[in-house]
Amino acid sequence: MEEVKTKIPAIRFPEFDVQWRSYMFGDIYDYLRTNSLSRSQLNYDDGEIKNIHYGDIHTKFEMNFRIDKERVPYVNKDIDLSKVEKKDYCRVGDLVIADASEDYNDIGKTIEIREVREAKLVAGLHTYLARDYKSLTALGFMGYYQQVWSVRLQKMKFATGISVLGISKTNLGKVNLHLPSLPEQQKIASFLTAVDDKTQHLTKKKELLEQYKKGVMQKIFSQEIRFRDEDGSEFPDWEEKKLGEVCEFENGKAHETSIVENGKYIVVNSKFISSEGKVKKHSNSLIVGLRRGDLVMVMSDIPNGKALAKCFYIKTDGTHTLNQRICAIRSKKVETKYLYYILNRNRYYLKFDSGVGQTNLRKDEVLSCPLNISLSTKEQQKIANVLTSIDKKIELVNTQLEKTKEFKKGLLQQMFV
Repeated sequence: MEEVKTKIPAIRFPEFDVQWRSYMFGDIYDYLRTNSLSRSQLNYDDGEIKNIHYGDIHTKFEMNFRIDKERVPYVNKDIDLSKVEKKDYCRVGDLVIADASEDYNDIGKTIEIREVREAKLVAGLHTYLARDYKSLTALGFMGYYQQVWSVRLQKMKFATGISVLGISKTNLGKVNLHLPSLPEQQKIASFLTAVDDKTQHLTKKKELLEQYKKGVMQKIFSQEIRFRDEDGSEFPDWEEKKLGEVCEFENGKAHETSIVENGKYIVVNSKFISSEGKVKKHSNSLIVGLRRGDLVMVMSDIPNGKALAKCFYIKTDGTHTLNQRICAIRSKKVETKYLYYILNRNRYYLKFDSGVGQTNLRKDEVLSCPLNISLSTKEQQKIANVLTSIDKKIELVNTQLEKTKEFKKGLLQQMFV
């Protein structure tokens, strides 16, 4: 190990000025025994020992791993784990590293054990269990450091394989790290943990709002909740209609030959709709023009896809052009925003998805959707306003959540070297 005076982070707490020191991962960590148990040898119902599978590191476990917040499978009771010693159980501060991945970005993906309580926890298939026996790292610091691009890039360069990538213990040991003093590590870890806590709080808040919206919609469209006019009078009874009785239909056309990098019009395709308007393609040709108040819906999707019957509300005139396999729905009898909440991912359309081949809705299938709706414009507006107000709250929380994630991303690149 050697002192590297030029290695200092771009952002640093003012009370620290001691130079960061350079180490190899192998200078700090020793490896403990792991197992090679497959999914078939694990269960979520009963057992004495819990097991970290590398697939869960890739797909669901938080970097700050806390046993009470994660759904971790048990090892089946008929599996012999007599060779596993007490020292091989995961401890607070240990790193569990996925040594295999199909994606370069995830090679060597790491979680840090922040809490195990009384649980017996082992590291399983395609993982390394690394422990700092030299007490050079503060709790929480290394888990964040393993997310930094400079560390991830080194792991990518050491990866071997074609369809499945792997990284050996020897190569992992060569990853170069720079560590500040323990007090500075503790301060960095505490600060980033607070940012993570805010992210989790916002995520939970968003989930609760979405659940609340779902419950409100269920009560409104089952008519458990009914609105009244300004004078207190009841609105007329709802009526059974088919979409084609209250709406007009227009299909989109192919835009493949007209796509440009920065065109005048936004091309409304399935990715645009499913991403809530964030993923855009452009065209200079207004092939099928859309106007404010149009409702557009995806008519074609891959098996078990999430875009089929997804709707998007067009808010401006003359700025969007409609691609093929997307339809525009227009009505003078029904408020489009009200209709948006009824049709978006409507169960009637989802029943056409067999889960085998690509689903392609026809015009007659779209227009045959049965509706039990209010024909009072005032009631439609009241319903749309209530649901729109909830959507605005969800969007506000989501914006805060995305900004917090971006803030953390910036911190990871500037608080480490």
